[in-house]
Amino acid sequence: MIDWQSFTPISALTGGMIIGLAIALLLIVAGRIAGISGIVGGLIELRKGDFAWRAAFVSGLLLAPWLWRGFGELPLVRIETNYGALVLAGLAVGLGTRYGSGCTSGHGVCGLSRLSLRSVVATVLFITMGMAAVYFIRYSLS
Repeated sequence: MIDWQSFTPISALTGGMIIGLAIALLLIVAGRIAGISGIVGGLIELRKGDFAWRAAFVSGLLLAPWLWRGFGELPLVRIETNYGALVLAGLAVGLGTRYGSGCTSGHGVCGLSRLSLRSVVATVLFITMGMAAVYFIRYSLS
């Protein structure tokens, strides 16, 4: 569920600007695309000289919520499903991102900003399938 009580356009705008700054810095400083699935996948493949920056990036990603707690309250996250469904959903996302050579961050943020046709197609499909899933769950199953 989306926490509409905590949503403000200011927080969305600020978060988007911070994400944009982060991907621009990674591209300018390291010459790397900030696709999270690719960065995490590279940690598993263990290429020589490629581990440290990936581990640092993922560490920052994991530490950010704890750092944020010093500035404000984290939004409440409620997941109303069983762990089997979560595992299946996670596997589908992982397989889809590997097969599609990227995830929402890689295609949606970095790929669109580089005007990649492949990323436009992937992002349109992410959004379309997400909307179809929400429609199916809300109106067909209930």
